[in-house]
Amino acid sequence: MHFSPGLWIAQRFSFARKRFRVINIISAISFAGIVIGVSTLLIVMSVLNGFQDVARGLFLTIESPAQVLPKNGTDMEVSDALSADIGRIQGVTAVEPFVEGPAVLSGAEKSELVVVKGISSKAQVRLLRQSGRNTSYFGPSTISIGDMLARKTRIVPGQDVKMFSPELIALGLESLSQPYLLPALTFPVVTVQSIFSLQRIFNDHYVLASSGTARKILLLDRDRYSGIDVRCNNDSASRTALVAALRDWIRQNGLENRFVVRSLEEKYKDVFAVMEIEKWVSFSILMLVILVAAMSLTGSLTMTAIDKRRELFYLRCLGLEKPQFLMIFVMEGGMIGLAGTLAGAVIAWAGCSLQERFGFLKMPSKSAFIIDTYPVSMQTVDFLAVSLATITVSLLVSLYPAFTAARIAGSKSLSDKAN
Repeated sequence: MHFSPGLWIAQRFSFARKRFRVINIISAISFAGIVIGVSTLLIVMSVLNGFQDVARGLFLTIESPAQVLPKNGTDMEVSDALSADIGRIQGVTAVEPFVEGPAVLSGAEKSELVVVKGISSKAQVRLLRQSGRNTSYFGPSTISIGDMLARKTRIVPGQDVKMFSPELIALGLESLSQPYLLPALTFPVVTVQSIFSLQRIFNDHYVLASSGTARKILLLDRDRYSGIDVRCNNDSASRTALVAALRDWIRQNGLENRFVVRSLEEKYKDVFAVMEIEKWVSFSILMLVILVAAMSLTGSLTMTAIDKRRELFYLRCLGLEKPQFLMIFVMEGGMIGLAGTLAGAVIAWAGCSLQERFGFLKMPSKSAFIIDTYPVSMQTVDFLAVSLATITVSLLVSLYPAFTAARIAGSKSLSDKAN
């Protein structure tokens, strides 16, 4: 038996006789359940993708999609030639050397362990443009601290604070046995110029400063940096391509012993891992809805096999064997699953496209969120994963009715009745 006749028979068997209209109702319920399940699942996954993109965008205000770091040690020299070479890599839009490390922030009432990030003046201009701020965050010898950090330490703009590297504490202990080191021990005093609010992880324990100020706090020599922030267009494909291009450049130039490339997702792997787990847990839970809808196919297809028992016997008389009967009902279940999947995917795509363009669904509270509407980001891999999973489930639940149909077709009692 060829595929096309089997498909034609499966289409004919998709509808029971009028006196068995309940079978058609059950099949319609199964189809509707698959449509609703697929569309809901894809919409939820697209919304979770949207929240991931929002979080990633907030990270990218200060961080970059990729960083070039020293393979050994904590600092490196960044020459103009090195910056120019990286800037010529395809897809690179900005090359920003930075200084970053832990430090102790000591205010009048409380001290906190913070992360100091020193950036160039060009990087601050970009940050001002991205955040929509009109006044600078910091000057050549001043700093800017996160609002949550400011509340914890009770620090206000204009206040002088002490900032020093933990290494300075180690030098202080060492000076107890080597008093000649004491004159070199000074605790840098800086003025807080402003307070920023960008992203929770930065607001809680980050301090922004110029590269020179950060270098002074972290006890780095002149022209030494912690690494290079490399930027590109802010889309997923560009970010992935940038990381691959940087690693290829390092390998082609024999710099594997000097530099390594770290992506944003690798630096904050715990944060992004939690988001990804949330997404696929939602996938697993909502797949249960699709599974329940698909399971009802078992009942409707089994009832269809009983309803079509005489036709099955005639097909056996025409020479059909057990594998052909199995194929007919598996194809029938697959067609319902495919149709439901396509309909659900189209509904999800239309709904997400409308939300992306017009933002019909608003966030519960505009004051509590940095965005007004639910973000969406449709990804091809999600549509493929959901479609493949749904069609596979539809085929699997069709196996029992298929074996039932094959057994009915070969029934001796049906043969006796026909005679």
